[in-house]
Amino acid sequence: MRSSAQRPLSGIRVVDLTRLAPGPYGTMLLCDLGAEVIVAGGGRAGPPVSTFARGKTFITLDLKSSEGRDALQRLVSTADVLIEGFRPGVADRLGADYAAMSAINPRLIYCSLTGYGQSGPRAQDAGHDINYLAYTGVLGSMGPTDGPPALPLNVIADMAGGGMVAAIGILAALHERSRTGLGQHIDAAMVDGCLSLIAMHFAVWGTEAMPGRGDGLIAGNAPFYRCYTCADGGHVAVGSLEPQFFQALWTTLELGDLPDHMDRRTWPDIEARLDAAFRSQTREHWTAVFEGKQACVTPVLTPHEVWQEPQIQTRIDPASGEFSVPAIPRFSRTPVAAGPTDMRDQSVEVLSSLGLDDDLIAKASPAHERGQTIGLGWPPVFNG
Repeated sequence: MRSSAQRPLSGIRVVDLTRLAPGPYGTMLLCDLGAEVIVAGGGRAGPPVSTFARGKTFITLDLKSSEGRDALQRLVSTADVLIEGFRPGVADRLGADYAAMSAINPRLIYCSLTGYGQSGPRAQDAGHDINYLAYTGVLGSMGPTDGPPALPLNVIADMAGGGMVAAIGILAALHERSRTGLGQHIDAAMVDGCLSLIAMHFAVWGTEAMPGRGDGLIAGNAPFYRCYTCADGGHVAVGSLEPQFFQALWTTLELGDLPDHMDRRTWPDIEARLDAAFRSQTREHWTAVFEGKQACVTPVLTPHEVWQEPQIQTRIDPASGEFSVPAIPRFSRTPVAAGPTDMRDQSVEVLSSLGLDDDLIAKASPAHERGQTIGLGWPPVFNG
């Protein structure tokens, strides 16, 4: 059991039954904010992603056994939040549904995080980030006009529309509980999160601002809002959308008379001239040239290069490690921190603190898993 005194969520206990990425990402945010997060694994659940394991405590419970279910109930009686990511109906069969858990602890905030939500014709469908993006119009609006849609990794549906939205819902429910004293059920669906994230673009779809996929002011084909290749094969990102930024871009490159960059007829010439200019020198050259110019031109960094950037180092302690980034805002009074990663199975320690004796612990938690280091769920292991 880790102490998180004086952090914003100090004293909040979260029981995490989720796997893969969305739920663990959301509970990592809560953990960074000071919540105590106990991850209860077991059964056919895959190993957790180590990136999202920091600060958490891991135990193993066999929820198909009466002892395992009893242990979960004992744990839930001490908790403020439970989050699960099963398909609708699975938690019911395990005796871990909201009705059962809230009967034990009426103050419990119970969050169900799924792809399509708890109701509707697709509620039982399997899916991944790519499917939720496809189903909500996000994927259909991204990528080049002359090719298939482009995948933005799994950061939109899984992380932002899933884990982050679930964390926001949990925080809101905790605040509401402070007034009423009652918990409630949160139905967090990744498709809902995606629809919220793309709301601004729905409004302009089919207009001059965004006529179609890969076409529009910020879709990637406008010459003042795209990436360019440099002489060394590196790239720069140009976001000179507003007039003052475009003027700074154009004058810094010394390209002559300033064109009307909002007139689509000028786009081919602007693109050709910018492309030729950026190809003439290296990425590092252009990084130095645009330093302080307020033209919204930045180098496109690889993940390994990010940690050497002075701006990043002012926000994140380089000594904290590559993945130990507190992924939440900074607070003026209350500290936040990425806790240490300890993926040992601590079932005995946690369950004994709840009053279970050795015999019950042995029946509730598979002996062959207790005390072991939890395996890594990412990257996956490929055969062949």
